[in-house]
This record gives sequence, C-alpha cells and structure tokens, in this order.
Amino acid sequence: MKINAKDLASGIFLLVLAAVGLWLNTDHTLGSARRMGPGYMPMLVFGLEFCFGLIVLGIAFFSGPDSLEKWTKLDFVTLAIAIAVTLVAYPLLAAVPGLESNWYALGISSTIGLFILAVSPGWRVLALVLAGMNIFGVLLDAGGLFLAIAAMVVVAAFADKDHRPLGVAGCVVFLIALCWWVFIYELDIRVNIWPTF
Repeated sequence: MKINAKDLASGIFLLVLAAVGLWLNTDHTLGSARRMGPGYMPMLVFGLEFCFGLIVLGIAFFSGPDSLEKWTKLDFVTLAIAIAVTLVAYPLLAAVPGLESNWYALGISSTIGLFILAVSPGWRVLALVLAGMNIFGVLLDAGGLFLAIAAMVVVAAFADKDHRPLGVAGCVVFLIALCWWVFIYELDIRVNIWPTF
C-alpha cells in the first residue's frame, strides 16, 4: 500500500476542523430545513466537510506515494508573524468601542494575519481563500450580502495567479443573483443585502 501523504494530511485536517466546528455548533438551535435556526447551516457545512474528509482520507491509501513539500524558511517566518500579529491585533481591536461585544475584532484580526501569511508562496492560496471567507463574515452584517459576496470573491480570486477580471466579475454577479434567489427570495432569510454603515 502506497500512502499519499498530502491526501492523508488533508483528510485529517478536514476531519479535525469539521469535528471542532460541529462541537462548537452544539450551542445553536438547528431548526428545520424550512425554518433554519442559527445552527442549521453550520451543521450542514461541517457535516459535508466531515464526509469529504473521510473521502479524502480513504483516497490517501490508494492514490500512490506523494510526499509533503518541504517548508521553506519564509513559510515558517510568515506563519509565526501572522500568528503573532493576529494575537496582538485581537485584544487591541476588541478594545475599540463597537467591536468588543461581537466577532468583528476576531474576524478583522485573523484577516490581517491571513494577509500576512499570504506573503509566503507556500501559504498564499490557503491564506487568500480563508481571508475571503473572513471578509465575508465581517462584512455580512453591516456591509450587506452583496458587498460581502463581492469582497469574498475578489480576495479569493487572487489565490489563482491566472485569474481573469472578467471571470471574477461574472462569478460575483452569478453568486449575488444565486444567493439572493435562494436565501432572500426562496428561504426568506432576514439579512441585509445593502450596506448599513
């Protein structure tokens, strides 16, 4: 049996992340598919992530040898700096009036750390995709659904060196239309679609 180290590490990472997410979600009410509670969508996403983690982990035992790439000095340095900046920025941002009683300080500080992490080519793709997701979470309430989707897609698009602006714009328009139709029109979820700054 030839184990694929990349798939093995990815599968374990997905399983651990999904398990932690499902555990953190136990405090939220689920509701039903018709009337989703605050814990319904995270439960669904983490459940799917757990299933994908199992699939990737299974594939790791049959997809042949593929060793993990060596970390460079830049990978280690940017990771350490990103963690340090995030840990320093969070309490500073949490002390700002208006940010102390919600998740904005955490979202903003981790986004700053992810942008620092993106300096390293080894971390760039993961860091920019996660930064896009963070920006979506930070902007959703005050910036509205449309701005949050647009910012998420634009930031995550920089993870691909060959992205094309017209393709990114098309993706933004498609996702805005799809999310409006599914979440606002069909499911009647109460969320701002325009900025309320």
